[in-house]
Amino acid sequence: MGHLDEAALRHGRHRVGDVVLHAVEAGPADGPAVMLLHGFPEFWFGWRHQIGALAAAGHRVVVPDGRGYNASDKPRGTRAYRLSRLAGDAVGLADALGIDRFRLVGHDWGGVVAWATAALHPNRVERLAVLNAPHPDTLGPYALTHPTQALRSFYVGVFQLPRLPEAMLSAGKFRALRRSLVESSRPNTFTEAELDRYAAAWSEPGALTGMLNWYRALRHREARPLPRVEAETLVLWGTEDRFLETPLAAEAAKRCRSARVRYLPATHWLQHEEADAVSAALNAFFGAA
Repeated sequence: MGHLDEAALRHGRHRVGDVVLHAVEAGPADGPAVMLLHGFPEFWFGWRHQIGALAAAGHRVVVPDGRGYNASDKPRGTRAYRLSRLAGDAVGLADALGIDRFRLVGHDWGGVVAWATAALHPNRVERLAVLNAPHPDTLGPYALTHPTQALRSFYVGVFQLPRLPEAMLSAGKFRALRRSLVESSRPNTFTEAELDRYAAAWSEPGALTGMLNWYRALRHREARPLPRVEAETLVLWGTEDRFLETPLAAEAAKRCRSARVRYLPATHWLQHEEADAVSAALNAFFGAA
């Protein structure tokens, strides 16, 4: 499993439009850029098993905290978390770092943002890899015809409520969030020390509301579908996902000019459970640095 040398990470805060985003970097500054986008309820630390492997292969690895998360700014209001804004953050961060074209990887909500970024900014995303994240245009229609997926997505509706989700998730030192990670993953995927790192990020002032606002902003989603993804695309999908059904992987691939899907015997948290396989697949897909 990939080892993260935290002493080798370069931390920075970068002005991106109306927010300042925290990001860590690893690998050679002149290497081809790979940006890793985390999902809910993680932060940059969610890519701890891949950062070292990608950097060792010669990539300039950029891993931001999404707006609302951990050490990044947490703007008020749900409109600040619209999908087009989140996609703009990825491109804006690349601009701030002097990066033109980059390879993009996303998991969970980070994968949703990665789909949108590649579709809306085709001249910036060189290659795209998505882990267990539905294409934004597929989940709703799929859930309408697959009641089992609608049941799996029930929590999304709960998260739309004001204040109550924050109270539920933060109670007992984030007991519910800790439990959700542990119970939806293989045994021993998340250590107590790692869960403490997550809890520290969730404890940042305004973070929990910022994190939930990614879900609450779904009501502001633009009605028109996204353009086709032109970048060469790799979809990695853990088939034991408690939250997302496996056919969503193939549905997402249909929105791409050229995509291939690889299935792994893992849960939603495949970058942790199958860390070496995921790192190797990304390095092979991105090619020699």
